[in-house]
Formats: sequence, structure tokens, C-alpha cells
Amino acid sequence: MVDKPAPDASRRSEKSRRAIYAAALALVAETGYPKTTIESIAARAGVGKQTIYRWWPSKAEVLMEAFLDLGEQAAARQGDEQVDGPGEGPPDGIPDTGDLAADLKAVLRATVDELLDPAFEAPARALAAEGVVNERLGRQFVAKLLEPQLELYVRRLRSAQDAGAVRPGVDPRVALELFVSPLAQRWLQRTAPISYEYTDTLVDYALYGLAPR
Repeated sequence: MVDKPAPDASRRSEKSRRAIYAAALALVAETGYPKTTIESIAARAGVGKQTIYRWWPSKAEVLMEAFLDLGEQAAARQGDEQVDGPGEGPPDGIPDTGDLAADLKAVLRATVDELLDPAFEAPARALAAEGVVNERLGRQFVAKLLEPQLELYVRRLRSAQDAGAVRPGVDPRVALELFVSPLAQRWLQRTAPISYEYTDTLVDYALYGLAPR
């Protein structure tokens, strides 16, 4: 009688984890955050709800991790696409071509595409809204999602300062809010559509104020 190898628990766990990520993101997009439950995620993923509770304490935590993974997967694909490119900047960073306006406009246009992508938009709105009332989730949202992205702008603006394109006394952490915050507010509150033209204008206005006199 031939002994069969024992199932690989790590592979089984990873498969379940991926199914849970996909289920959480899909349900939030289809039914909205309030109607998404641990039970519905478990049913869609084909796992027991105790499997989810073993790894995450709440649906908010599930969605946060699924959303982070979504971003990592997108960054990995972008990196693969840029392997043979000119190498002007890291795939998950902001290019530094020497033209600050062009670099910021390119990144903000990509941000517009992401914000208008249904796969990204629904979970992003859900996490932003839940973070307002859920202090713990709100801190995680800022620490894990917002701050790493904002730091990329800080680095690019400091590089521009070194090159003389931004006044020496400007605080990059404050300066980036001139174009990032209006875009986020317009998107979150739906006060008006977001577009390439809008983000290009934000960059032009911001850099007019940041440029050396």
C-alpha cells in the first residue's frame, strides 16, 4: 500500500487566503461595505467563517489586508512591465526625469485611473469611510496606505529642491497637499468629476507657488 503525501497546509492556507481576499473585494464592489459580512465573505470564498476569524478579527481587517494585497499585486505587474524600460525611477515610486511638472502630472494621471477603477474605488471608499468611525482601522489606513504614498511625493519634491526647481524653504510634506488633498477631497465627496485636466491644473497651480522667485 503506497503512502500518500500529507496535504501541504501552507499551500492550502494561501489558496484560502487568496480566495478570501477576492471575495471581500468583490462583495464590497457588488453590495457595498455595510451589506458585506464575514458570513458572506466565507460563503463566496468557499471557506468556513471560523477560518476567517482565525486570521482577522473583523471584516474591516479582511478588507484592509485584501486592499493592501491588491496594491502590491498591481505594483508587481507594473514592475514587470517596466523591467526593460529606461529605468528613470522605481516602479512603485515617482519618476525623476528632471521635469518635476511632467513627473507629477504623470503620477497623478495614473492616480486618476486608479481612483476611477471600480476594483479599486469601492474598497478604497469603504476603508476611508470606516476609518472615520473606527479609530484603529483609521490609524492603519493612514500608516499602511496613505503615509507610504505621501513619502514618495516628499522624496520627489526634495529632489526638486536639490535641483533648484522648488524654493529651499518649502516644506515638502506641506507642499504635496497642494495637489494631493484637493484630488482626494473631490474624489471622496464627489463634488465634481476628476480628470487628467483637473490634476494637470492642480500641478500647474501648485508649482507656480513653489517655484523659486
